[in-house]
Amino acid sequence: MRQVRSPGLDLSTLARYRTPRHDTTAMIDRIAAHLDEHDGYVAFSGGKDSTVVLDLARRADPHVPVCFFDSGLEFPETLEYIMSLTDTWQLNLHTVPAQPSALEYLQATGAWDHHAPTRHTLLRGNGFHHALITAPAAAAHVDHGAGELWGIRAQEAPGRRVLLLRGLAQEITQHCPTGCCPPPDGRHTHRHRQRHGGITRRTDGTVAYSPVWDWLDTEIHAHLHRGRIPVNPLYDRLAQLGAPTQLQRVALMVDANGAGVGRFTWLRRGWPDLFDQLAAALPRITELT
Repeated sequence: MRQVRSPGLDLSTLARYRTPRHDTTAMIDRIAAHLDEHDGYVAFSGGKDSTVVLDLARRADPHVPVCFFDSGLEFPETLEYIMSLTDTWQLNLHTVPAQPSALEYLQATGAWDHHAPTRHTLLRGNGFHHALITAPAAAAHVDHGAGELWGIRAQEAPGRRVLLLRGLAQEITQHCPTGCCPPPDGRHTHRHRQRHGGITRRTDGTVAYSPVWDWLDTEIHAHLHRGRIPVNPLYDRLAQLGAPTQLQRVALMVDANGAGVGRFTWLRRGWPDLFDQLAAALPRITELT
């Protein structure tokens, strides 16, 4: 008797039917309240986490400003994905280019070319993060207000977990003095987390809120599957090139953090023409593949 092989359980399909741990309706209401109080924008990178935040924010306000900070070193898949999603969802997209661009910054330091002088002071002390994130964010806040919605998650890294838990404690202390989330026994209850979690108040006056701050990886994937939301094809491309799951991230083509984990090797294999162009500008990347 001939046996018929089952194709196996489709985990993607199963994820669509998993009961969400979070109250999505309450989360959308909180996003709307955040925008009403602080104005602001969605910081959209093209990654999975920020795509989920964007989806939730659009349900609160279909016309919410969406800001993409263009480093000048984004993978082509990311740029194409953002443009495609902008057309499909009719996003109110604002592209904020880094000045100088990431490539200009790296060239200016001289650190990527043995034959160039090292010029760490050329950019007047402003670091890479300032050029790519802080300065574009400041420009976006001038146009859209002090609020920000972003996709930072505690599970991603210990530093982010500490940042978010400190923010939660601060919000409870300052905005829950009468015990709006009982029992006030010093523990962070589910109600505390739901009402006050995800807020980060920066020294420049920015009030950033991450609706997915305590979500797990599986919950991010489940939300995308349930909503049949397309993801950046860069993830699949990196997987095909052999990048392990934890390193399949939407990030710059070239940065110092990628040097030790094989990112330049994947760049050379997957985008050889781009790699050659970058090597002409940053010769030392050929030593790191």
